Formats: sequence, structure tokens, C-alpha cells
Amino acid sequence: MREQYRSEAFTEDTLAADPMHQFAHWFRQIAAGGMVYEPNAMVVSTATADGRPSSRTVLLKKYDARGFVFFTNYNSRKGRELDANPYVSLLFPWHPLARQVVVTGAAARIAREETVAYFRTRPHGSQLGAWASEQSAVIGSRQELVDRYDELAARYPEGEHIPAPPQWGGFRVVPETIEFWQGHENRLHDRLRYVREGDDWRVERLSP
Repeated sequence: MREQYRSEAFTEDTLAADPMHQFAHWFRQIAAGGMVYEPNAMVVSTATADGRPSSRTVLLKKYDARGFVFFTNYNSRKGRELDANPYVSLLFPWHPLARQVVVTGAAARIAREETVAYFRTRPHGSQLGAWASEQSAVIGSRQELVDRYDELAARYPEGEHIPAPPQWGGFRVVPETIEFWQGHENRLHDRLRYVREGDDWRVERLSP
């Protein structure tokens, strides 16, 4: 299976000086175009302390000059792995536009007040779900999960305040490199990577 990517050139003189500004530019284009379902979906890859990797799709919930934020159960597999080994990779696979963004860096838990503020914005059902699921833990059946959710729904009906679970919260990935990949025909893709150097960024072009 092969595709010929047909895109405009992506060159150094079109780049923003800061990679987060470049990310914001591409993200707004992707979100406005409507060609990508959930453009904030990203593949988060973590590894154990001895280097055994794992990946899963997670929704990006915030990005700014400080980095990329997502939320999870801290006792989940990714939560435990990030506690043991903070280095992480994020991949945004925007295939319909022949674009990808790849981020590498280190993740750290965000402040509790930031987690609580975000938790209050989640739909009622999603708040209940965060309590109902012991993410990544083995369970006997789906019915166990449904029963737990129903118990919580009875305890916290719609409109009732639900506290943020103590084991649930956000991670912020502080980038060390951010690569912007633009596909082209004949596999002559553009790969421009920002590399952090202290408070500044260096841009390098990678061979496809």
C-alpha cells in the first residue's frame, strides 16, 4: 500500500521562531479544516525504568509555552512508568494532511490546583468514570465496571459536586525536541526539528 503525498513545500524560512508557536499554527489549521477527527489525539509513548516501551492514544488538553498537558490515573501503566522514567514521546498523526508532529521531553505532574480546576470542567459522566475505573488494573468483567459506575451515579447525581480523585491528575511534557514532518511525493518529505539549547531553540533539517 503506497500513497503519493502532494503538499506545499515546508521550508525553514516559513517556521515560527518558537516551536510552540509553530505547533499552535499547525494545530489551528488542522482543527479548522475538519479533516482530522480529534486533532488533539496523540500517541503517548513511555518506558519502564529498564527501557521496556508502551504506547497508547491520549487526548491533549492544553498546550502553552511550558509544554503539553494530558490527564490520566497516576496508578495507570503510563502513570507508573512516568514516575519511574519521566522521558516520553508524543506523536500527533495528522495523516489526512500528510503531517506529523513528534515531541520528545520529560513529563512531570502538574500542580494539584490545576488538576482540580480542569476536573471541574469535565462532563458529569467523565468525572464519574475517573472514579469508577482503576485504570490499567485487571478486572473480571465489564459488568464490574458498570456496577461501580452506577453506584457512583447514585451517590453523585447530576449537579452534585464530585471531588477530583486523589489518584487522578495531569502531566506536563516539557519538550526537548519538536519535529514537524510534512509529507511530499516521491518520499522527499520535509522534517524540521527544533532542539532546545538552554532558553533558545536550534532548527535542524532531517533527511526523510
